[in-house]
Amino acid sequence: MPHELPPLPYDFAALEPHIDEKTMRLHHGKHHQAYVTGLNTAEEKLAAARASGDFGAIGALERAIAFHGSGHVNHCVFWNNMAPKGGGEAGGALAEQLRKDFGDFGKFRDQFTAASASVEGNGWGVLAWNPFLGKLYTLGMMNHQNLGVTGSVPLLMLDVWEHAYYLKYQNARPDYIKAFWNVVNWKDVETRFDKAKR
Repeated sequence: MPHELPPLPYDFAALEPHIDEKTMRLHHGKHHQAYVTGLNTAEEKLAAARASGDFGAIGALERAIAFHGSGHVNHCVFWNNMAPKGGGEAGGALAEQLRKDFGDFGKFRDQFTAASASVEGNGWGVLAWNPFLGKLYTLGMMNHQNLGVTGSVPLLMLDVWEHAYYLKYQNARPDYIKAFWNVVNWKDVETRFDKAKR
Protein backbone atom coordinates (compact mmCIF):
# COMPACT_ATOMS: atom_id res chain seq x y z
CA MET A 1 0.00 0.00 0.00
CA PRO A 2 1.46 3.39 -0.95
CA HIS A 3 2.44 5.86 1.73
CA GLU A 4 0.34 9.02 2.01
CA LEU A 5 0.95 12.53 3.27
CA PRO A 6 -0.82 12.79 6.65
CA PRO A 7 -2.81 15.94 7.37
CA LEU A 8 -1.37 18.38 9.87
CA PRO A 9 -2.86 18.04 13.38
CA TYR A 10 -3.60 21.81 13.35
CA ASP A 11 -4.25 24.67 10.92
CA PHE A 12 -1.43 25.94 8.68
CA ALA A 13 -1.54 29.31 10.48
CA ALA A 14 -1.86 27.83 13.97
CA LEU A 15 1.83 28.20 14.88
CA GLU A 16 2.00 31.92 14.03
CA PRO A 17 3.87 34.09 14.85
CA HIS A 18 6.63 31.56 15.57
CA ILE A 19 6.32 29.56 12.34
CA ASP A 20 4.49 31.30 9.51
CA GLU A 21 1.58 29.96 7.48
CA LYS A 22 3.31 30.26 4.09
CA THR A 23 6.27 28.20 5.28
CA MET A 24 3.95 25.58 6.77
CA ARG A 25 1.97 25.25 3.53
CA LEU A 26 5.10 24.87 1.39
CA HIS A 27 6.91 22.68 3.89
CA HIS A 28 4.02 20.25 4.34
CA GLY A 29 2.42 20.30 0.89
CA LYS A 30 5.55 20.44 -1.26
CA HIS A 31 8.61 19.27 0.69
CA HIS A 32 7.03 16.54 2.82
CA GLN A 33 4.91 15.41 -0.13
CA ALA A 34 8.10 15.06 -2.20
CA TYR A 35 9.53 12.62 0.38
CA VAL A 36 6.31 10.57 0.32
CA THR A 37 6.36 10.47 -3.49
CA GLY A 38 10.08 9.61 -3.55
CA LEU A 39 9.55 6.81 -1.03
CA ASN A 40 6.67 5.28 -3.01
CA THR A 41 8.62 5.48 -6.28
CA ALA A 42 11.75 3.94 -4.76
CA GLU A 43 9.78 1.10 -3.15
CA GLU A 44 8.08 0.27 -6.47
CA LYS A 45 11.41 0.26 -8.30
CA LEU A 46 13.04 -1.82 -5.56
CA ALA A 47 10.34 -4.49 -5.83
CA ALA A 48 10.92 -4.64 -9.60
CA ALA A 49 14.71 -4.76 -9.18
CA ARG A 50 14.46 -7.60 -6.67
CA ALA A 51 12.06 -9.52 -8.91
CA SER A 52 14.40 -9.21 -11.90
CA GLY A 53 17.60 -9.79 -9.90
CA ASP A 54 19.00 -6.35 -10.79
CA PHE A 55 21.46 -6.27 -7.91
CA GLY A 56 23.21 -3.19 -9.29
CA ALA A 57 20.05 -1.11 -8.83
CA ILE A 58 19.10 -2.52 -5.43
CA GLY A 59 21.79 -0.68 -3.43
CA ALA A 60 20.94 2.71 -4.92
CA LEU A 61 17.22 2.15 -4.36
CA GLU A 62 17.77 1.11 -0.75
CA ARG A 63 19.69 4.36 -0.20
CA ALA A 64 16.82 6.30 -1.80
CA ILE A 65 14.37 4.55 0.54
CA ALA A 66 16.56 5.42 3.54
CA PHE A 67 16.60 9.09 2.48
CA HIS A 68 12.94 9.53 1.47
CA GLY A 69 11.59 7.16 4.13
CA SER A 70 13.50 8.94 6.88
CA GLY A 71 12.40 12.30 5.50
CA HIS A 72 8.78 11.13 5.66
CA VAL A 73 9.04 9.69 9.19
CA ASN A 74 11.00 12.67 10.54
CA HIS A 75 8.40 15.11 9.26
CA CYS A 76 5.56 13.06 10.78
CA VAL A 77 7.32 13.28 14.16
CA PHE A 78 8.10 16.99 13.65
CA TRP A 79 4.49 18.01 12.88
CA ASN A 80 3.21 16.21 15.97
CA ASN A 81 6.03 17.60 18.13
CA MET A 82 4.45 21.05 17.69
CA ALA A 83 1.16 22.52 18.90
CA PRO A 84 -0.48 25.97 18.86
CA LYS A 85 -0.49 26.13 22.66
CA GLY A 86 2.92 24.52 23.04
CA GLY A 87 6.00 25.60 24.91
CA GLY A 88 6.86 25.33 28.56
CA GLU A 89 8.77 22.34 29.91
CA ALA A 90 8.51 18.57 29.84
CA GLY A 91 6.69 16.75 32.61
CA GLY A 92 6.30 13.24 33.98
CA ALA A 93 8.86 10.49 33.43
CA LEU A 94 10.49 12.45 30.60
CA ALA A 95 11.23 15.38 32.93
CA GLU A 96 12.85 12.98 35.40
CA GLN A 97 14.98 11.38 32.68
CA LEU A 98 16.02 14.80 31.35
CA ARG A 99 17.20 15.76 34.85
CA LYS A 100 19.08 12.48 35.17
CA ASP A 101 20.83 12.72 31.80
CA PHE A 102 21.32 16.49 31.43
CA GLY A 103 21.18 17.94 34.96
CA ASP A 104 18.04 20.03 34.46
CA PHE A 105 15.63 21.15 31.74
CA GLY A 106 17.59 24.33 30.99
CA LYS A 107 20.78 22.38 30.34
CA PHE A 108 18.91 19.99 28.05
CA ARG A 109 17.36 22.92 26.15
CA ASP A 110 20.79 24.52 25.72
CA GLN A 111 22.30 21.26 24.43
CA PHE A 112 19.41 20.63 22.02
CA THR A 113 19.67 24.22 20.77
CA ALA A 114 23.43 23.86 20.25
CA ALA A 115 23.01 20.51 18.46
CA SER A 116 20.37 22.01 16.14
CA ALA A 117 22.48 25.09 15.41
CA SER A 118 25.60 23.00 14.74
CA VAL A 119 24.17 21.06 11.79
CA GLU A 120 26.29 21.88 8.75
CA GLY A 121 23.96 22.33 5.80
CA ASN A 122 20.75 20.33 6.06
CA GLY A 123 19.53 18.18 8.91
CA TRP A 124 17.69 17.92 12.19
CA GLY A 125 18.08 18.67 15.87
CA VAL A 126 17.09 15.50 17.73
CA LEU A 127 16.36 14.38 21.26
CA ALA A 128 16.57 10.58 21.18
CA TRP A 129 16.11 7.74 23.65
CA ASN A 130 18.39 4.74 23.36
CA PRO A 131 16.77 1.76 25.12
CA PHE A 132 19.97 -0.29 24.97
CA LEU A 133 22.00 2.38 26.74
CA GLY A 134 19.11 3.61 28.89
CA LYS A 135 19.88 7.26 28.12
CA LEU A 136 18.54 10.33 26.39
CA TYR A 137 20.91 12.28 24.16
CA THR A 138 20.81 15.16 21.69
CA LEU A 139 22.45 15.31 18.32
CA GLY A 140 22.65 17.34 15.15
CA MET A 141 21.65 14.85 12.45
CA MET A 142 22.84 15.37 8.89
CA ASN A 143 20.23 15.05 6.14
CA HIS A 144 17.41 12.74 7.27
CA GLN A 145 18.88 9.36 8.01
CA ASN A 146 22.05 9.68 10.07
CA LEU A 147 20.66 9.15 13.58
CA GLY A 148 23.73 8.26 15.58
CA VAL A 149 23.60 5.29 17.95
CA THR A 150 21.83 2.24 16.49
CA GLY A 151 18.43 1.54 18.02
CA SER A 152 17.76 5.13 19.06
CA VAL A 153 14.16 6.38 19.08
CA PRO A 154 13.62 10.03 18.10
CA LEU A 155 11.37 11.84 20.59
CA LEU A 156 11.74 15.51 19.66
CA MET A 157 12.81 16.60 16.19
CA LEU A 158 13.49 20.06 14.82
CA ASP A 159 13.84 20.42 11.06
CA VAL A 160 16.80 22.70 10.34
CA TRP A 161 16.78 22.29 6.58
CA GLU A 162 16.54 25.81 5.14
CA HIS A 163 13.09 25.12 3.67
CA ALA A 164 11.78 24.91 7.27
CA TYR A 165 12.60 28.50 8.17
CA TYR A 166 14.10 30.56 5.33
CA LEU A 167 10.96 32.46 4.27
CA LYS A 168 10.53 33.97 7.75
CA TYR A 169 13.99 33.84 9.31
CA GLN A 170 16.26 33.92 6.22
CA ASN A 171 19.75 32.87 7.38
CA ALA A 172 18.99 33.42 11.10
CA ARG A 173 18.68 29.76 12.08
CA PRO A 174 19.29 30.57 15.79
CA ASP A 175 16.17 32.80 15.81
CA TYR A 176 14.10 29.97 14.30
CA ILE A 177 15.42 27.51 16.90
CA LYS A 178 14.56 29.94 19.69
CA ALA A 179 11.02 30.35 18.28
CA PHE A 180 10.56 26.56 18.12
CA TRP A 181 10.59 26.32 21.92
CA ASN A 182 7.31 28.29 21.96
CA VAL A 183 5.46 25.59 20.01
CA VAL A 184 6.93 22.33 21.37
CA ASN A 185 4.13 19.87 22.16
CA TRP A 186 5.53 18.29 25.32
CA LYS A 187 2.53 15.96 25.67
CA ASP A 188 3.48 14.35 22.35
CA VAL A 189 7.17 14.10 23.31
CA GLU A 190 6.26 12.61 26.71
CA THR A 191 3.99 10.03 25.04
CA ARG A 192 6.76 9.04 22.61
CA PHE A 193 9.14 8.60 25.54
CA ASP A 194 6.66 6.48 27.51
CA LYS A 195 6.11 4.21 24.47
CA ALA A 196 9.85 3.96 23.76
CA LYS A 197 10.56 2.84 27.33
CA ARG A 198 8.08 -0.06 27.23
